[in-house]
Amino acid sequence: MRRDYNIECKDNQERKYAYHFDLDVMHPYMVQAFTPFLKKGNALELGCFQGAFTARIANLFDTVTCVEASGEAIHAARQRLRAFSHISFVQSRFEDACLSGTYDTVFLTHVLEHIDDRVGLLKKIREEWLAEHGVLLVACPNANAPSRQIAVKMGLIASNAAVTEAEREHGHQVTYSLDTLETDIRKAGLTVVHKSGIFFKALANFQWDRLLETDIISKEYLDGCYALGQQYPELCSSIYCVCTK
Repeated sequence: MRRDYNIECKDNQERKYAYHFDLDVMHPYMVQAFTPFLKKGNALELGCFQGAFTARIANLFDTVTCVEASGEAIHAARQRLRAFSHISFVQSRFEDACLSGTYDTVFLTHVLEHIDDRVGLLKKIREEWLAEHGVLLVACPNANAPSRQIAVKMGLIASNAAVTEAEREHGHQVTYSLDTLETDIRKAGLTVVHKSGIFFKALANFQWDRLLETDIISKEYLDGCYALGQQYPELCSSIYCVCTK
């Protein structure tokens, strides 16, 4: 069935495509977690959506190439990032994208779970786009996050790894845990040199958005959740793997 990526990027009745929690909390902590592993030079971001994460990494690289399938999302990203002359955009499905050269750092953040042929994409990254000594950073929502496990106990989700109808409307094909994510990465011939989680999370995103509107949550509390996530990666909001050829 042909997918409409513009429709998939829109909020639906049950779920936002991007919460303030994602943009204002998770993105900064992702950059913090990734920074020790970044390779300076040219970066490739697969799935930039509207450019919020791109803006956070833009000044870390000589060039940034963004590939995005949604025409509406890439238009918004161009507008957001128009001040950055070293950022370029390619509107394409990843499967069809033809890019020149290789990249020192490749970002695949909250994207792999949307892909039909996930191992195939990872192989393409390894064979065509990742520089010989480059690094690929893959981050995905975590099936075993406490917020999700609580939803299972409440009867809202069939199992930790289930894909809900609202998630399916947003193009989700799978819900990864750390072991299943690493399995697909290894199937593609990549080497996992580090794996962990980002931000201990016991509340759903919509609950976090409401809390962030108040003064209940301090920066120190957020930092504490991030630090605890390093101790218990299997209970984090997102999981990630750092990969090389």
